[in-house]
Amino acid sequence: MSGVRAVVIGVGNEFRSDDGVGPAVATAVEELELPGVSVTLCDGEPAGLLDVWADVELAIVVDAVLCEPSTPGRIWRTTIDALRGVTRAASSHALGVPDALPLGRALGRVPGELVVIAVEAASLDLGVGMSEPVAAAVSRVVEAVLTELARLGITTRGVGGHL
Repeated sequence: MSGVRAVVIGVGNEFRSDDGVGPAVATAVEELELPGVSVTLCDGEPAGLLDVWADVELAIVVDAVLCEPSTPGRIWRTTIDALRGVTRAASSHALGVPDALPLGRALGRVPGELVVIAVEAASLDLGVGMSEPVAAAVSRVVEAVLTELARLGITTRGVGGHL
């Protein structure tokens, strides 16, 4: 992955309702063909994350979360350190993403910075198709990802893709 400065990781499963938000955002970002940005899908398994984020300046993880009470479509930006101590209720992948960082540190396979953009879900039940509020949030999440990438000087200017 020579020349890759950032990675966008869409965590989730498009066959589990709103859990498809991570893959949907990843697909939209990939279509922008941003130089220096790798885009990948992941099921949240720690070992899979280590391979995609090792040695990049910035890793952005996009995932769906269940909250009580929930406001489906609400977007949260956090860092992995802020998730420490959060119980399993946060995400269907809550143990995979936070556990991957200490494992990566032990193996020397970590990004310079790790940002999590989470979208509150209405449901993570089996089924294709996101709820209306989560589907409507996809473009806002893409904008949030682009804002993070802009901190590295990576922008859509001069790129063939469109939002």
